[in-house]
Amino acid sequence: MASPFEGYEVEARMRPVAKGYSFDLDRALSAVVALEARIPADAFTAATLGAERLGNGAVIGPNGLVLTIGYLITEAEEVVLTLNDGRRVAAHVLGADSVTGLGLVQALEPLGVPALPLGASRSLKAESPVVIAGAGGRTHAAAGHVLARMPFAGYWEYLLNDAIMTEPAHPHWSGAALIGATGELMGVGSLSLQRQSPGGVTPLNMFVPTELLPPILDDLARGKPAHPPRPWLGVLAQDFGRHVVVVGVSPKGPAARAELRAGDLILAVGGVAVSDLADFYTRLWAQGPAGATIRLRVQRDADAFDVEIRSADRAALLRKPRFN
Repeated sequence: MASPFEGYEVEARMRPVAKGYSFDLDRALSAVVALEARIPADAFTAATLGAERLGNGAVIGPNGLVLTIGYLITEAEEVVLTLNDGRRVAAHVLGADSVTGLGLVQALEPLGVPALPLGASRSLKAESPVVIAGAGGRTHAAAGHVLARMPFAGYWEYLLNDAIMTEPAHPHWSGAALIGATGELMGVGSLSLQRQSPGGVTPLNMFVPTELLPPILDDLARGKPAHPPRPWLGVLAQDFGRHVVVVGVSPKGPAARAELRAGDLILAVGGVAVSDLADFYTRLWAQGPAGATIRLRVQRDADAFDVEIRSADRAALLRKPRFN
């Protein structure tokens, strides 16, 4: 069986040096584990996210509680954690929260590694030093810094008001641990992005701040919904100048049933004009709970028209975790 660490090493020049930190670097890195998830081929997210997913998680509790990014474990029927010493431990999914993007799994055997304490991630700002860590120890960690704290709107009906952007980019960012200057967990790796710089295009990573976890931790750990379900349309959209453009729709979703199509511009929600994804999502979620009827103003080619779409609860389409 191939190692889940192989091929994700960080360039030697970017790795952290232990003497540069006030905390025990190797001890902190031992809490970052590889996470492999297997999803049924007929699951709702299998076609878009894959039936086999590989990423990372961070141990945050002495009982084997592991924090990761939610898309890695959504609809997973099997999860395996690999520690830095190569030991493999089965785990089960506790929950994934679509609002924050965070997810939790529970190891089914003692992990025997120290937990990473949650840090005050609100203290991170541009130029704050961080360690960006995937599983596998120092060879899979990068010494980096925060580029910015900023809103991020994802094409899959996702909005994070205060995302953490970091560099250098990590080769294995999914579920990676963002460790602050005092050895605490500050964020969970979500995406690889790019920014324009004078030298061209520079890769970077986006992290979900751990400050979002404490208010939902108890519910998520118990397998309960951490937030009331929001109205979901199944629209895949992007910013396009001062407009929102549909680039696709989720099969079986409300937008697909309403025959929205790629190239449509969304001009307004509930009679209020929207000019970007953040506007679109904010107005959409303000229309009521999941199941609310959403009135959109849409432009298709030279025609503009109104359409009413009955929204759905995205979670209702997903397979639920099976507890062992």
